[in-house]
Amino acid sequence: MLTVAARTFALVLSLAIYACAQPAPRATIDPVSGLELEQVVVETRNGPVTFTAEIADDERERNQGLMFRESLADDRGMLFHFQQPEMASFWMRNTIIPLDIIFIAPDGRILNIAERTTPYSEEPVPAVGMTRGVLEIRGGRAAELGIRPGDRVRHRIFQ
Repeated sequence: MLTVAARTFALVLSLAIYACAQPAPRATIDPVSGLELEQVVVETRNGPVTFTAEIADDERERNQGLMFRESLADDRGMLFHFQQPEMASFWMRNTIIPLDIIFIAPDGRILNIAERTTPYSEEPVPAVGMTRGVLEIRGGRAAELGIRPGDRVRHRIFQ
């Protein structure tokens, strides 16, 4: 006959083995871009705003960006993740819709926002400081939501 301690140990061991055998949660993938989707929260003076963002975290994905898209939902965006902070600059080549380009410092603070960028423009749209990420959302959306420089962006890539 097993003691209570032995039965408890067997139960805990069984649960641990069961938990380890479960598959890892699958990432949600955007059907258009094939990129992973993650939640990005912007802490504004009016309260938090959440976007579901496609994550562009390698050079190929960042170069493609939102080119050739004909629309972007109000709660969607693309988060460009730079592995090392850099002085980022964007352009709108082959980008059909106007975007708000939000440049984000390594600590998650918004540095500057290029609002309603001009579709197809090849003029540089620069950050005003070192960036760790850039969030692109539908043009005009930042003003509608009260997103401003100094607001904090919450996502795993920011310290």
